[in-house]
Amino acid sequence: MRNFSVLVLILWMVSCNVKQEPIEVSAEELHSAVDRVTNIMVHDIFSPPVASRIYAYPNIAAYEIMALNNEGYNSLSGQVRDLSPIPKPEAEKAINYSLAALIAHMDVSRRLIFTEEMIEVFRDSLYGVWEGQNSKEFNESKEYGLRVAEHIASWMDKDNYKQTRTMPKFTVDTDNPGRWQPTPPAYMDGIEPHWNKIRPFVIDSADQFKPVPPPPFSMEEGSDFYKEVKEVYDISNEITEKGDTSEEIEIAQFWDCNPYVSVTRGHLMFATKKITPGAHWIGITKIACRKTNSSFDDALYAYTKASIAMADAFISCWDEKYRSNLIRPETLINEHFNDNWKPILQTPPFPEYTSGHSVVSGAAATTLTNIFGDNFAFDDDTELRYGLPVRSFNSFNEAADEAAISRMYGGIHYRTAVEVGVKQGRDLGKFVLENLNMTKETIVATK
Repeated sequence: MRNFSVLVLILWMVSCNVKQEPIEVSAEELHSAVDRVTNIMVHDIFSPPVASRIYAYPNIAAYEIMALNNEGYNSLSGQVRDLSPIPKPEAEKAINYSLAALIAHMDVSRRLIFTEEMIEVFRDSLYGVWEGQNSKEFNESKEYGLRVAEHIASWMDKDNYKQTRTMPKFTVDTDNPGRWQPTPPAYMDGIEPHWNKIRPFVIDSADQFKPVPPPPFSMEEGSDFYKEVKEVYDISNEITEKGDTSEEIEIAQFWDCNPYVSVTRGHLMFATKKITPGAHWIGITKIACRKTNSSFDDALYAYTKASIAMADAFISCWDEKYRSNLIRPETLINEHFNDNWKPILQTPPFPEYTSGHSVVSGAAATTLTNIFGDNFAFDDDTELRYGLPVRSFNSFNEAADEAAISRMYGGIHYRTAVEVGVKQGRDLGKFVLENLNMTKETIVATK
């Protein structure tokens, strides 16, 4: 027993003298954390507007910590609406800022999704590795990261999201033939009719980028609106005649990004789940960061800037959707042209104008072009997990234009909604860039 006690004492003394190296947090760990949030959102089924909010807050929490320790980046405090400075770390603490940033990202993410255990398992696996590498640095960085997460959560809770959960459902106007009606197969209620009440990040108000109105509703042959409906019908027929391998169908499916597609088989109805439009552009952001070998800090900057622009784009778009409250092509084509017609893509459950994917793609492409430069060629493999092939683009703007027109190919939007929508997004994106000073000087990733 005496010999055993001596051995234990020796082992304890040796372990205390083991040199603990600083913890290195890579950009790949950030990408993994963002991917984990995306996977959980697919599992939990969040609507596109809500998903944009889930991306923005964790990125901001992490970015604010990173900016404290990187002279190239500015705090968002005073720039993003109602955000006050995060608490400063205690001087004597051995803070690893990248580590604290990633911890804050995971903790804020955990507060925003439903299936918390899915992120807790991921978090705890990282915690175990980090604590084994350097327990003092890990614990002090963790304490600080969680303190900042609490600060961001307090700010987040005042954005009116909780209040909109208790607001009344959207009332369908059945007396006006030009107003939105629920569409098959699920005939779901209009989602997020009060999203314009969510506090924006950078734009002045939800209606700041209010687009021109759509053509006046009229199903009189020869009217501008009739021509738009007929165009969707004709394009759909031309596409389907080419077969499932047509370029237009591939484009429509690639940019579908519908988080909840209802499938009916006999008496059974179930859903297939996919990423949202915002998630697709977050995936493109990751692709650009990897292509440029962006560091942890630079990748976090890109995620944060893109997610803020997209969150405001959804607020702007949803404000118009429930103002114009425009009927979808599917409803009118079934009523006036062919009652058996179905769009290539399933019509999502909210009004038509403007196209959400077009607005968000315009905002995202404008932001990413500012970060990585124009004519930034990339291979988009975001949809591989859904069995769709890689598509290649010469620039972010080219991808945004394709995302916009995909909605016409899919039969779920009129031409005006996609053309005006992508302009709405680009105009909003430019405003965000002009009013969000995140870098000490313009940084374009050219590594």
